[in-house]
Amino acid sequence: MTAWLLSGLGLLILLLAGDALVRGAVNLSLRLGVPALIVSLTIVAFGTSAPELLIAISAVQENAPGIALGNVVGSNTANILLVLGVPAMLATLHTSECDSRKNYVFMLIASVLFIALAFLGVFTLLSGAILLAALALVLANAFREAHAHRSACAAGEELEGLEEADPDMPYWKLSIYLILGLIGLPMGAHLLVENATVIALTYGVSETVIGLTLVAVGTSLPELATTVMAALRRQADVALGNVIGSNMFNLLAIIGIATLFGRIPVDPEFLQFDLWVMLGASLLLVPFVFFKKDITRVWGMVLTMLYLVYVVILLA
Repeated sequence: MTAWLLSGLGLLILLLAGDALVRGAVNLSLRLGVPALIVSLTIVAFGTSAPELLIAISAVQENAPGIALGNVVGSNTANILLVLGVPAMLATLHTSECDSRKNYVFMLIASVLFIALAFLGVFTLLSGAILLAALALVLANAFREAHAHRSACAAGEELEGLEEADPDMPYWKLSIYLILGLIGLPMGAHLLVENATVIALTYGVSETVIGLTLVAVGTSLPELATTVMAALRRQADVALGNVIGSNMFNLLAIIGIATLFGRIPVDPEFLQFDLWVMLGASLLLVPFVFFKKDITRVWGMVLTMLYLVYVVILLA
């Protein structure tokens, strides 16, 4: 029971610290005159993925690579099936209004690249360099499009609606947010990984399954909460673009950076099942991206049920 409580505490610290870091970094950048578009494409993306990144690094350092890999693969699956499914059950997501085709193709390419590297059996420094090089190409394209103001789902517009954006925030408040974020993230990641490993050993469940379920869903909670609130306010038009961007960043950046801290062996379970579930979930988005379909309540129920079935299979 203590391990469960400490895991929950670690997750809570991670979520609060990640939120604090995003608030501090976004507003510091705006105070320094960095354009909102650039802030949303870089700092917001990195900041919101900070919990996943810190978990991956901690897991590699504490010799629990199954949690690192499970978190990334599980988060990507949860982002599509849960983060889009649950809000859609509350209100139709008008994803037809957002042109995400190019980024979606990039995400599929990133998924295939990630799976190909996984079949080598271990993510090494070279694998990480390949993933980070692909991330650099994606970011370069995003910067180019942002500069030309041709993005269909303009990131600057998204930033204007963020609660975090306050260009007049005083520097003392910025400092508090940044310090809390920088201290809280590694502390929360260490607590969560250490105790998630204890839970895995206690219940005879593999680290991989813990990473795919407990840790993955936990780190997807901020995205889920945000999308649910947007759905209730009938402002979820950009939800699809956000999920695509988050998944692409998870695949390329998190494992890419984590390999700097150690090799990440791939559990055979990933190669046989979980990676294909992640790819299959990604392909489910084809009608919404290419055929301009909205994610209706019925689709929301289908996506959510598919995720529940996946979790039951894992635990069985």
